[in-house]
Amino acid sequence: MQFRLIPYRIYSTSVVVSSTSQIARFARVGQIENARRVFDQMHDKSIVAWNSIVSGYLQNFRPCEARILFDRMPERNTVSWNGLLSGYIKNGMVGEARKIFDTMPERNVVSWTVMVRGYVLKGMVSEAESLFWRMPEKNVVSWTVMLGGLIQEGRVDEACRLFDMMPEKDVVVRTSMIGGYCQAGRLAEAREIFDVMPRRNVITWTTMISGYVHNHCIDVARKLFEVMPAKNEVSWTVMLMGYTHCGRIKEASELFDVMPMKSIVACNAMILGFGQNGEVAKARRVFDQMREKDDGTWSAMIKVYERKGLELQALNLFAAMQRGGISPNFPSLISVLCVCSSLASLDHGKQVHAQLVRSHYDRDVYVSSVLITMYVKCGDLVKAKLVFDRFAPKDIVMWNSIITGYAQHGLGEEALQVFHEMCSLNILPDDVTFIGVLSACSYTGKVNEGREIFESMNSKYQVEPTTEHYACMVDLLGRAGQVNEAMNLIENMPVEADAIVWGALLGACRTHMKLDLAEVAAKKLVQLEPKNSGPYILLSNIYASKGKWHDVADLRKKMRARSVSKSPGCSWIEVEKKVHMFTGGDSMGHPEQEIILRMLERLSGMLREAGYCPDGTFVLHDVDEEEKVQSLRYHSEKLAVVYGLLKLPEGMPIRVMKNLRVCGDCHSAIKLIAKITGREIILRDTNRFHHFKDGLCSCRDYW
Repeated sequence: MQFRLIPYRIYSTSVVVSSTSQIARFARVGQIENARRVFDQMHDKSIVAWNSIVSGYLQNFRPCEARILFDRMPERNTVSWNGLLSGYIKNGMVGEARKIFDTMPERNVVSWTVMVRGYVLKGMVSEAESLFWRMPEKNVVSWTVMLGGLIQEGRVDEACRLFDMMPEKDVVVRTSMIGGYCQAGRLAEAREIFDVMPRRNVITWTTMISGYVHNHCIDVARKLFEVMPAKNEVSWTVMLMGYTHCGRIKEASELFDVMPMKSIVACNAMILGFGQNGEVAKARRVFDQMREKDDGTWSAMIKVYERKGLELQALNLFAAMQRGGISPNFPSLISVLCVCSSLASLDHGKQVHAQLVRSHYDRDVYVSSVLITMYVKCGDLVKAKLVFDRFAPKDIVMWNSIITGYAQHGLGEEALQVFHEMCSLNILPDDVTFIGVLSACSYTGKVNEGREIFESMNSKYQVEPTTEHYACMVDLLGRAGQVNEAMNLIENMPVEADAIVWGALLGACRTHMKLDLAEVAAKKLVQLEPKNSGPYILLSNIYASKGKWHDVADLRKKMRARSVSKSPGCSWIEVEKKVHMFTGGDSMGHPEQEIILRMLERLSGMLREAGYCPDGTFVLHDVDEEEKVQSLRYHSEKLAVVYGLLKLPEGMPIRVMKNLRVCGDCHSAIKLIAKITGREIILRDTNRFHHFKDGLCSCRDYW
C-alpha cells in the first residue's frame, strides 16, 4: 500500500507545481484568462497557487480582480501581503498600497522596502524618507532605494550623508552615488568614488562615462571608454550619443563603424546626427541598413527630411511607415504636420489631424498651435478657426497663429478684431503678435491703424520694436505709395536696418517704380546678402519695365561674376494625396504634359476672348512681344492651375503654392480663369494668400 501511495504523492505534487508554473507563465505573456482557467481547474489550491494568480492579475493591470481573489484566500502569509502591496505599487496605486501596508498583520524588511520604493517611484520622496527612518531594520536594498529617491529629487548633499551612514556599500549603491554626483555636475566627487571602488561592473563604467558625456567632457569620456575592461551595447551607445549631441559627427561616424553591436537607439542617433550635419544620404543609408526599426527610427528619418526641406520624401516615408503598420509617434506626427504646412498638403494634414485626435494629442496647446498654422498655410481658414475656437484656455502662441493666419490671407479686419479681443481678455501681446497685426494692416492698406498700433507698442504694451516691426512699417508705408516716408523711417531707426527692412523698401519701389530709391535699397541689400538673388531680380524688374535692357544686362553680368543664381519659379498642387510639381518654361517634366498643354491652349483662347492681354513687363529678357507672350504662358503657377482644372472635381477649390512671389501677369490671368471657369482658386506665394473668385482677388490688387 505504501508503495502505491508514494508515487501518487509525487504525481500529485508535480501536478500542483506544474499548474502553478502554468499560471505564472500565462500571466507573464498577458494570457490572464488562461491562467485563471488553470487555477479554477486545480483541486488542491496551495497558498503558492493563490499567490501566483493574485500576482498574475496585478501583473496584467487588473487590481480589482486581484483584490477579490486576495480576500477569498483561505490562508495568507507575508508573501501574499507583500505580493498585493507590490502589485498595487506597480499599478500606481500608492494610496491603496499604504492602506494594505497599515493593515498587514506582519511586516518584514521587504514590506517596508516595497512601500518606500512606491513613494519614491511616485515622486513622494518626503513620505518615503519618513517611512524609511521608521523601519525597524534595513538592508542594503532599503538604503539603496532611499538613496535613489534623494538623488531623484536632486538632494545630492543629503544623499551623500546617507551614503556615508550606510553600513554596507555594494557596487549598486556606489554606482547610484556616482550617478547622483554626475547629475549635479560634481564630476570630481563622482570620479573619487569610482577610483576607490573595490569592484566595478559595466554599469559603473557606463555611468561614469555618461556623466562626462552629459557634462560636455567628451574627450575625458572617450579616454575612460577606451580603457573599459568590457563594453556593452549601452556603453557604446552612450559614447556615440555624446559625439552626436555635441555635433562631432565625424568621430561619431568612426565610432559607429567599429561598434560590434549597433542598437536601435544608436542608429537613430546617427540618423539625426547625419541629418543635422546635412548628410541626408548617409542618414538614409543607416536607415535602410537597419534590420529592426522602431517608431523613433521612422520619426528620425522623417524629421531629417522635414528639416532639410525634402518635404516630398518626408511624406513618402510617412506613407511607407503607415503601410508597414507602424503607429506614428508624437514627433513624427508633428514633423509631418510641418511638411503639410510647407507643401500646403491639406489632405495629408487632415489625415494627421485625425490621428492626433485618436491619440488625444490634439488636447495639447502646442499641437493646436501647429494645427492652426497647418490649416492656415493650406488655405483652410475655416478649419483653422474651428481648432482655435474649440481650445481653451488659449496661450499667446495660439492667438498669434490665428492673427498671423488672417494677415496672410489679407483679412485685416478679422486680424484686428482678434487682436482687440485678445487684449480685452488681458492677454498681453508679444513681439510676434505685433508682427502679425502690422502685417495685416500692411496687406490691407490700413495705414492709420498700423501707425497707431506701432506707436502703442512701447508706450502701452512695453514691447520694444525690433527691425522686423520696422520692416512691417516700411512695407505698410511703401505699399500705400508713401515710399519717401518709408525711407525717412529707415534713416531714423534706432537700430541698424537689416536685409528685411531694405527688402521691404525695394519691393515698394518695384510696385511704384521709384528707380532712384530702388538702386539705393538694392546696393544695401547686395552688401548685406551678396549671394541673395532677390535684390538683383527686383532691380532687373524695374529696369526691364522701363526698357533699360543695358542695365539689365549689367546686372546679369554682376550676378554671374559673383556666382549668384536665381531660384527657378516652381509651383505645386496636391491631387489625391499626391503633390505635382511644375517649373516654368516650355519643357515640362510632368507625365501628363500633353493634356496640360492642350488645356492651356484652350484656356488661352478663352482668356483672349474675355479681354486678357499678356503683360510683357513681367518678362525680364530683351525679346520680341511674341516670345514674351510665350514665356508668360508657361509660368509655373499657370501650369499648376491648369492641372487643377483638369483633375479636381467642380466645387472643390484649386489650391496652388508657389516658391516665389506671384507675377503680376499671372495674377491678372488667374482672376479671369476663376471667372470664366466658375472655380475658386487659392494661390499661396512666399508673401501671402490670394483667393480668386468671380474675377476678383481677396487682396483687392493691393499686393
